[in-house]
Amino acid sequence: MILTNVTRIDADGRSSTGRHQAGSGTETVDGSGLLLLPGLIDLHAHLREPGFEESETIATGAHAALRGGFTTVCAMPNTQPAMDAPGLVAELTARARVARGARVLPVAAITRGRAGHELADLVELAAAGAVAFSDDGDPVDDARLFRSALEYARGAGRPVFEHSQDRVLSGRGVMHEGAVSADLGLAGLSPAAEETAIARDIAIARATGARLHLQHVSTAAGIDLVRSAKAAGASVTCEVTPHHLALLDEWVAGSRRFAWEPVRGASPPQAPRGVPYDSATKVNPPLRGEADVRALWAGLADGTVDAIATDHAPHASIRKDVEYAEAAFGISGIETALSVLLMAIDARMGELSVVVRALTSGPARVLGLALTDDAIVVDPLREWTVSVEALASRGKNTPLLGRRLRGRVVAAIVDGEVRYADPAWKGARRAEAVAR
Repeated sequence: MILTNVTRIDADGRSSTGRHQAGSGTETVDGSGLLLLPGLIDLHAHLREPGFEESETIATGAHAALRGGFTTVCAMPNTQPAMDAPGLVAELTARARVARGARVLPVAAITRGRAGHELADLVELAAAGAVAFSDDGDPVDDARLFRSALEYARGAGRPVFEHSQDRVLSGRGVMHEGAVSADLGLAGLSPAAEETAIARDIAIARATGARLHLQHVSTAAGIDLVRSAKAAGASVTCEVTPHHLALLDEWVAGSRRFAWEPVRGASPPQAPRGVPYDSATKVNPPLRGEADVRALWAGLADGTVDAIATDHAPHASIRKDVEYAEAAFGISGIETALSVLLMAIDARMGELSVVVRALTSGPARVLGLALTDDAIVVDPLREWTVSVEALASRGKNTPLLGRRLRGRVVAAIVDGEVRYADPAWKGARRAEAVAR
């Protein structure tokens, strides 16, 4: 596809407007008003297969990713069985190849069965194609075992992705500990559970010289810890999620105000009013307050934050349509992430160039991989309503249902092939060309 009059932004945030090639095709399309971006890389997504195919499959997740602009996705290992054997890594890669959606990179388990007791064979897993190691939502509590994992990962040339959380401190918490949790009578999840674990993990990483990647950092103090570690020369990177950059703990109480929208005592007119105890807002780490959101954006701006990752966590309704305390943690977010971020940029929360880097070259550096020639075409002004029907993912568990968003991916190119193209967009562009 050849796009004319399109604004291209590269992985370093540089922009240019003119005629640009996207993929290997020769069809010429008017790109006026569109953005041409590198294919986005998601360091943290749950594709659920094998074991939980009612929530997502490799195929449905890989195609949902394309609709969200992600042409490369790192699949987390909290499957059943856990991704702790070379054969499972190879099977995931083969199924992703057949699906012909986004490129899927396997993240293998740190410990056997993700049980936290015995290391998996990290060297063999790396040889089979694992790009990183993580026990995902189960942090490695045993500090000595975690040190061994970092040492083996260093030898294998792979980073360790850690969910930093002190499970003793977090207890039975289900949302951010604060005024909102007190008003709702829900058990709070203390920010200290994240911050003390980050401090421990950084200390062990510095002792080993290994590459440590901290997943979904959500607090201001957590960002400060990473900033200090980087200043001291530690090989530490981190990610933040779109929902922690946009949503607030008050969403659990029914608010639907984005962090950048003014407080008026109610949700904006265009936003549906939510209901209290909506389990779609239950995520770990939990949605935080405005000060934390601002700190995450500041971390992006100064380079403390390396990547924005979705933590796409689709769930079948049976795991979400229950009482809040019993519901599974997680938000289905791979298809809404870019729209939310573009709206935040319009609200001056951050710069487009910074966000593009955090979705492309930043994640590539975390993985130690070269960028591909993948690309996406985005209509930044196109509006759409988040609905069950509009989402390709099997997971419909998002608190954005019913919300009108702005910014939509209209084409995604992987390995030179257009693997997703919005039929309505292509038809409209052709009609315009004929009319001229």
